[in-house]
Amino acid sequence: MDVVNRYITINNHINIAPQDSDFELKASPLSLSLDPASNVVIVKNLYVSIDPYQLNRMKSFSASQKTSDFAVAIVPGEAIDTYGVGKVVASTNPEFDKGDIVVGLLNWGEFTVIKAGGMLNKLNPMGFPLSYHVGILGFSGLTAYAGLFEICKPKKGEKVFVSAALGSVGNLVGQFANLSGCYVVGCAGSKEKVALLKEKLGFDDAFNYREETDLNSTLKRYFPNGIDIYFDNVGGEMQEVAVSNMNINGRIAVCGVISEYLDSEKRAAPSTIEVIYKRIKIQGFLAGDYLNIFGDFLSTTCDRLRTGKIQPLEDISDGVESIPSAFISLYRGQNIGKKIVKIAEE
Repeated sequence: MDVVNRYITINNHINIAPQDSDFELKASPLSLSLDPASNVVIVKNLYVSIDPYQLNRMKSFSASQKTSDFAVAIVPGEAIDTYGVGKVVASTNPEFDKGDIVVGLLNWGEFTVIKAGGMLNKLNPMGFPLSYHVGILGFSGLTAYAGLFEICKPKKGEKVFVSAALGSVGNLVGQFANLSGCYVVGCAGSKEKVALLKEKLGFDDAFNYREETDLNSTLKRYFPNGIDIYFDNVGGEMQEVAVSNMNINGRIAVCGVISEYLDSEKRAAPSTIEVIYKRIKIQGFLAGDYLNIFGDFLSTTCDRLRTGKIQPLEDISDGVESIPSAFISLYRGQNIGKKIVKIAEE
């Protein structure tokens, strides 16, 4: 039996803000009749993740392409891999059967062919929507959990600042920190997003950075007694002013630098003197560094979801053809929470 597999590719390397013309929807026949010796799995993709870091993979060069297997360069014209959830429709791999729900590295497309050794695991949804396992119970959630608890190690009463606080990671960091008894302030790019942070997600306060003309003064206003923890999702000037407002022994988890993805001139230049004399810890990290705590993260987060202590925040588009616009929306500040594309019904 043959099916038509539609998938997204890039037409060229993308070194500036992505546009619709940078992407192409391709289609090719795919046989579901497998050679018994092939040891492959064919997955019907159900939900796929849309993440800002993918732009670095699309560039003609980025230092990140040489440092992680999850960040290797994307070749124009070829399928683009991403984290996702799907359903096995054909398999000669003895570990997977037709009908299994799986999670792992899939493609921005309708089907994914996964060879032996590919990143793929059976998924127990545990009663949650499958989309949760792409976001809050997937790498976005693990990133928030590991960055906050393993790197920043919050203590009750500490002051926490989160940039891009309504993004897929930032919104969870704020909720985790709030549940740990911290005072949490987030920044976002609109009045509507600020309202969501305070009214739905439990942030103690929040501000629209687009309305602020002096970010250093803004942070002094919201943190008159200084910042203990800064969860950095943006880099650039925000990181600089956060360092200026950090307390002694402050901790900074550097998760993303989205302000630098589109403009390499916006590199952060925090005061080294302040870093030294305040004994500030600044650490970059990847979720893959903390797979050893995935079980603890999953157990804790599931419990908090079931008791309503954490609110999932998803922004879901429909259909493989919506992937380019979903990706572009990340760079226009249009997403609310975790951006996901639903490819098909289960």
